[in-house]
Order: sequence, then C-alpha cells, then structure tokens
Amino acid sequence: MKNFKPNAWVLPQPVLIIGTYNEDGTPNAMNAAWGGQWDYHELFISLGAHATTDNLNRNGEFTVAFATASTLPAADFVGIISSKKDPAKMEKTGWKSQKGETVNAPVFDCFPMTLECRVKEKINESESGFYLVAEILNIVCDEAYLGEKGRPDVEKMGLITFDPIGNGYIELGKKVGDAFRDGLKLK
Repeated sequence: MKNFKPNAWVLPQPVLIIGTYNEDGTPNAMNAAWGGQWDYHELFISLGAHATTDNLNRNGEFTVAFATASTLPAADFVGIISSKKDPAKMEKTGWKSQKGETVNAPVFDCFPMTLECRVKEKINESESGFYLVAEILNIVCDEAYLGEKGRPDVEKMGLITFDPIGNGYIELGKKVGDAFRDGLKLK
C-alpha cells in the first residue's frame, strides 16, 4: 500500500451543470464537481465565488443537470470560463434552454436529466463561497432516456464523472449488480 496526503479524491465525483439566470435575465451555467445527494429530496454543492453564486444570492432557484460524454467539451468550458469575463460564454456552448417548469432557472436541452432546485440553506457563507443545501422540487428527464418501466435509465445517459486524481473525465459504464438485493446472497 502507498499513502497519500489528504486530497479531494472522493470517487466518483459527478459533473454537475448548475443553471441560473444572470442579472440581465440571460441563462448561465457552471460546472461543479463537489456535490451530491444530501437527503431524500435535497442535494448539496460546494461553491466558490462565481457569477453563479451571485445569481443564487439574487434568485434562490436553479437547475442541476448531469454532464455526459456528448456534452463534455461544453460542460468543461462552462467550468473554466466565467460569464463575468466572457458574456458570450453560453452562445459558445450551443446549448439552448427554456425556463424550468417549477423554478425560475434555465433547463438546457442537451442533458438527459435535470433537477429543478431551490436554495434551502447556505452553510459557512463567506466572500469565497458557501456550501449549498437545496431542495429538489422537480426532476425533468428527456423521454429518450427512459427505460422499460418509464423511469430514467442511467445506462442510456452516458454520464461522466470527474477524475480529480488524473484531472480527467470518465464515462460511467454498465450496471453490474442490484442494490439491496445482491448482498442478501451472503445472509
């Protein structure tokens, strides 16, 4: 075994695309990897100081989409370019959006699944950002990504995970087991 100093190496790390509206009403998106499920109807995201955090302070509603192999170049782009520095940022992605059904935030057309959310709590808020806890109000899934039972089929989505060790992205693969069932074999 080899030891390493503590680092942000929890795996897998979802590639979350956070959608908000800028002050002028234009759609904005950023890429965030440090987030996940907080509770049954809630999620959390660690956010630094960004145009997105300004937007969340002004309007506590937003969307969270899951980046895919097919959205990778633009998903990475919205993580490295700020709309504060490049007002044409979203035009360069080619993404189209519409207003969410339950939130005042953009739903981008290129993602298989999007969560419509509202800020519930900001933890340790400072000039450098905050930890966000949000309530999931609605889930929108493109019908092309539904499975036989009419529910989202994750295997169809081509979701990616951030590799913080190698600074890359990895496409998630196939189903390998059944949760809450396979372990019963050891009873």
